[in-house]
Amino acid sequence: MTPKRILLTGASGCVGHYIADVLIHQTQHELFLLVRNPQKFRLSVDTRPGIHLIVGDMRQIEQQNKLLKTINVAILTAAVWGGAQDVFDVNVIKTIRLMNLLDPDVCEQVIYFSTASILDREGKPLKQAGEIGTDYIRAKYACHQRLSKLAIAPQITTVFPTLVFGGDDTKPYSHLSGGITEVTKWIGLLRFLKLDGSFHFIHAQDIAQVVAHLVEHPPELGDSGTDCFANRRELVLGSEPITVNRAIADMSAYLGKRIYFRIPLTRRLIDLLIVLFRIQMAAWDRFCLGYRHFTYQHFVNPSTYGLPMRCATVAELLAASGVPGSRVPPVAIAPAPLVKAESGSAE
Repeated sequence: MTPKRILLTGASGCVGHYIADVLIHQTQHELFLLVRNPQKFRLSVDTRPGIHLIVGDMRQIEQQNKLLKTINVAILTAAVWGGAQDVFDVNVIKTIRLMNLLDPDVCEQVIYFSTASILDREGKPLKQAGEIGTDYIRAKYACHQRLSKLAIAPQITTVFPTLVFGGDDTKPYSHLSGGITEVTKWIGLLRFLKLDGSFHFIHAQDIAQVVAHLVEHPPELGDSGTDCFANRRELVLGSEPITVNRAIADMSAYLGKRIYFRIPLTRRLIDLLIVLFRIQMAAWDRFCLGYRHFTYQHFVNPSTYGLPMRCATVAELLAASGVPGSRVPPVAIAPAPLVKAESGSAE
């Protein structure tokens, strides 16, 4: 197979590190890893020939014009999380600018990272995300709306990660993994609460394996509506959907905590607690409380393509996050069943 010239933006981030690691060790493609601060990139670029660390800023992406014209695959993970103007400039304007600088006759695929938060359960744009979402979510929504108008549009594969975990001694932790130990400290209380909700999660290693597969097996050009959802150009990345109650039960079992009873935490009770404790909530947060089931009818992960998964269960996720488990099997109530993928809601 002819080696490809691959650009990876955001290589110093959590997901970027995992993708770079997989591409370095599992392929012979020539890699161009774009980072703002090379000191934050923890992998060795001397592992094999053909690995180039490119120091640059998305805000000045035009400086990479000559390189961009030669790229066969562009993997765009770079994003800004805070600061309304910076978020829009980088996540929308400069990201679109980068795609416009690619040569459609040379670039066979763009793998663009969005977020599942901008989609409804059927995988369609969620209007509330564009109206009341956080700066980051609204920017991702705005960028997604513009993709179809680009010259490179037929080559764009958009991936929508769900809740992303990952990080270890050689890779930075994701926002969620950075706080997972704090969540486990509250399991003594959480295990006695019953909550209506469901979600997907995915480990960054599993994201990297999907991306590596897409690099070698790009979906058919412009194919966004095929009956085989795994071959679509828009892919939600996530594990099997799981209810909040099941996740708490699995976490309790992993930590050796027994569950004797559960108190339903209803929406009315939540609203009362918000008033009593004077909790400040943004419009998006209130919407999420009502929406509850952030699950999707179609989703992919390594198992979709016959590949092994790093984290398919809550226990595997906790272990991968460095949370020590209990060796004593707990006596717990039967966990709630998994969510049916086709329904997008809890059973």
